[in-house]
Amino acid sequence: MEHDLIVRLQQEYSDELFEQLYRLYADRAIRTAAAITGSAASAADVVQETFIRVYRNLGSYDLDRPFEPWFYRILYNECNRYLKKQARMVPSEISEEKDLPSETDTYEFDRHGEVYEMVQQLDDKHRIPVILKYLNDLAEKDIAELMDLNVNTVKSRLFQARKKLKEWVLNRGGEFHGS
Repeated sequence: MEHDLIVRLQQEYSDELFEQLYRLYADRAIRTAAAITGSAASAADVVQETFIRVYRNLGSYDLDRPFEPWFYRILYNECNRYLKKQARMVPSEISEEKDLPSETDTYEFDRHGEVYEMVQQLDDKHRIPVILKYLNDLAEKDIAELMDLNVNTVKSRLFQARKKLKEWVLNRGGEFHGS
């Protein structure tokens, strides 16, 4: 179905078809962007930019390759653009995005649970592969491709991240399943 939708969009764009594509990917994209950027409000902006880039580049998408890794590569790049932009900004005393509760935040469910909080404490090189693997169920080879890494590097980072998470859980006196 997804492949047929992409083919139809490449042949003849329509708002209705693009909306179908949006509905297929928007929720997971927002959860992913929120986990990477640390902000649901920023995630909405990142996902909007992602879909704009998808729209602009859909004509050059290679139909012989899977769409999902291509899409997440664009999302990952947009998240990186956002994080770089944020690193250049001078922080204010109160960041409305992070410090004040949002009345419209429907993605707050990702923030519940100790494991999510621990994942957020990992450095980017470990946190992002964990998010892509376990939130989006991407294969290691797809993660490696979109992050411009060797597959073994991705596997190593996932292993190190799981090891660190397990260590944190055990230090808190909890159990860790699925190491």
